Amino acid sequence: MNGAESVVRTLMAGGIDVCFANPGTSEMALVAALDRNPGMRCILGLFEGVVTGSADGYARMARKPVATLLHCGPGLANGLANLHNAKCARSPIVNIVGDHATYHRSFNPPLAADVEATARPYSHWVRTAQSAQTIGHDTALAIEAANAWPGQAATLIVPADVAWTEGASVRTIRHGSAPSSAPEHSIEQVVKILRSGEPAAVLLAGDGALEGGLKHADRIARASGARLLGQMFNARIARGRNMPAIVPVPYSVDQALTELGGLKHLILAGGPAPVAFFAYPGKPSSLVPEGCEITVLAGENENVVEALEAVSNEFRQNTPTVEEPSPDLALATGAITPDRIAQSLGVLIPEGAVVADESLTSGINLFPLTRHAAPHDWLQLTGGAIGIGIPLATGASVACPDRRVICLQADGSGMYTVQGLWTQARERLNVTTVIYANAAYAILKQELANLGVAEPGRNASDMMDLGRPALDWVQLARGMGVEAERVTTAERFNDVFRASLDKQGPFLIEAVIAGTPR
Repeated sequence: MNGAESVVRTLMAGGIDVCFANPGTSEMALVAALDRNPGMRCILGLFEGVVTGSADGYARMARKPVATLLHCGPGLANGLANLHNAKCARSPIVNIVGDHATYHRSFNPPLAADVEATARPYSHWVRTAQSAQTIGHDTALAIEAANAWPGQAATLIVPADVAWTEGASVRTIRHGSAPSSAPEHSIEQVVKILRSGEPAAVLLAGDGALEGGLKHADRIARASGARLLGQMFNARIARGRNMPAIVPVPYSVDQALTELGGLKHLILAGGPAPVAFFAYPGKPSSLVPEGCEITVLAGENENVVEALEAVSNEFRQNTPTVEEPSPDLALATGAITPDRIAQSLGVLIPEGAVVADESLTSGINLFPLTRHAAPHDWLQLTGGAIGIGIPLATGASVACPDRRVICLQADGSGMYTVQGLWTQARERLNVTTVIYANAAYAILKQELANLGVAEPGRNASDMMDLGRPALDWVQLARGMGVEAERVTTAERFNDVFRASLDKQGPFLIEAVIAGTPR
């Protein structure tokens, strides 16, 4: 077999059966090998950011590695923003990046690039295949790297001549590594802190924010009085009624300092201590209050659920039974606002849904207003690189075809990867996309105000305003094969959203925020 056949067969032997792709000339041997192996599902994205973002969404929900196929250094570069998000989410991804034939590089062809240097900051593992004889081994190592707990982005660069040369073979894959246990002394230290009665919070991340971890954390909180916090942006959170609620650390520095103020202890369960997303004049970078002691229960590479269970077992006898009353939830009425959308979503999110959230400034109150929705999973913008929402929803739907995926998408960042709608239409994915149409990069207006600029002038306004001409999301969606409707009232939003849940295939709702010029 040739090198390309070895790559594909080794990927499949490693349990990878989905490949999000945007190939080019250098990858034709790989395309031919994929064609000969129909057990691999190949999904085309019309931009590399759609490819990498979809792979991220798939990996977060499937909880197993997925492949991407990208074209040379520039193609990889086009996908780096969402590969950055995937790396921060610790999503297991194997990126296969084609490159010029080894003997062709010396001629400095137009697409020549240092692919390894391009990939390295956005990958946990990078290698360039050197021969057909070794490429099976290289592919196996990439899969093993992606499988390393809790998940990694691995990038394998495949020169064209290595792909088309005969003499390759398939290598077996070692099983993925299991997380190590948290040290016993860490568990003992946390129990001591929680029994002290001093103000404490447990900051949950990774598997700690999923159902098993949350239930152990909830017992700890009810017995000790500790608060439950989440990372500012989380790869995946289990949410909904009868599920313990966690409060993500706010994006705003001032709000975060208020939220964490008064704590004497911050217990880290699966992630790092919180820091400000950006630096601001006169404001701290660390969001941990002065005088607050940081204690690590379980690090990112340790078994956080096991550690939370060990701590909760120490409080089993002291855990009060709490029956949380179910509030009366009502659909919103009136002109569309972000909070009215959130209020209605609290009623309308179906059980088992997956929510891909890139609502940005429009979603500030989403968490409290959807607290008692039906049980669902919530995916967030882990790395802060915008343009993830539509691809994230796309990949999540491929991973979970029997679950409705809901994409909550700011209009400005949605334009980064709008091509993902076409992939949803082609694959008949059950995704409902809600566009918050406020015709602005509203988050930039907020950030400019944080620097004391209350009234931006012409140049600044032109860099934040999405008018002249207004975006027409209904036409954009229909042009890519997605059924769509524009709504201006909460009543109409409620009706259209509910109807979308029963449709086979994708549907987009352009929710025009009250006061938005058109």
